[in-house]
Amino acid sequence: MAEDLTFDMEFSPAYGTPVPIADGVERLTVNNPSPFTFHGTNTYIVGGSSVAVIDPGPDNEAHFQALMAALEGRDVTHIFVSHTHRDHSPLARRLKEATGAVTVAEGPHRAARPLHAGETNPFAESADVDFIPDIAVADGQTIEGDGWALSALHTPGHTANHAAFALEGSGVVFSADHVMAWATTIVAPPDGSMADFMASVDKLLERDDKIFFPGHGGPVKEPTSFLRGLRTHRRMRERAVLERIRAGDRLIPDMVKVIYASTDPRLHGAAALSVLAHLEDLVEKGRVVTEGPASLAGTYWLA
Repeated sequence: MAEDLTFDMEFSPAYGTPVPIADGVERLTVNNPSPFTFHGTNTYIVGGSSVAVIDPGPDNEAHFQALMAALEGRDVTHIFVSHTHRDHSPLARRLKEATGAVTVAEGPHRAARPLHAGETNPFAESADVDFIPDIAVADGQTIEGDGWALSALHTPGHTANHAAFALEGSGVVFSADHVMAWATTIVAPPDGSMADFMASVDKLLERDDKIFFPGHGGPVKEPTSFLRGLRTHRRMRERAVLERIRAGDRLIPDMVKVIYASTDPRLHGAAALSVLAHLEDLVEKGRVVTEGPASLAGTYWLA
């Protein structure tokens, strides 16, 4: 039975102030709101006297000062980075220098696939290509600190190196940009992959977690039902793309005008990339054909 995807737009960022949200977990939100970041990027502090920091955020002076104030008197041993977009990882370098902590992530930034001939990466400037973790954490690997243990869950799709982190023994998963309560994440080739994203949704559905704390906005309070709704939503988007091709649309901009008619026009560029991500997957599955590799400028037909 399909489940509806209901978004939760209620969120108080409390900029500059750490907010306790679970036992041994605090959230500190960066004042960097945008159509892509909602109210801003969430940084999480996990532990008591000895802590881990998850997603320190962009190189934002006010946030760095607020984070250092929140960490005063505590030993920071690890800095976890979910993925290498510039609203999540750049402050890790400065925080590492200030605390001596080691950085932990799936790996450095990389695309989900090579660039096609003549293709440019529309989100290249969003990538933090300078970040290289001290520890490249394997899928399922657990990093332990004083009173906490975080296990890596590789969840590619939004980026190839995206990882969520499960707080062992708590039912809490820090889902970063893979699953958020306020919106669906952007899956934009070549950095993102729809096939990978859907596989990552299925992977989290095999778990039985109690709550997700995402990279932006408030918690996903019923992860299993939300993930089912998210999967249904993406499948509906796929059907919408197929329906537009069946109706005679051959170009991605024409599909976007109809499929995303109610979406903020500022996000139509990202929407076009999402449609491309679906088309890449459909071409790979043999359901859609195009000349050469799938691209934003490509022409599409049903197979």
